[in-house]
Amino acid sequence: MARMSMILGLILILLVGGGVAFLATWDIPAPRSKVEKVIPADRLGK
Repeated sequence: MARMSMILGLILILLVGGGVAFLATWDIPAPRSKVEKVIPADRLGK
């Protein structure tokens, strides 16, 4: 039973490590759509 839990723990650690490595090296593309927002003059500083 202890050996089985050790194997499952090792698999869990490998999966989490793989997920962290994937997110650390993933080249997330920048958004391509333009965002234009009109800000009223009364909301700007004086």
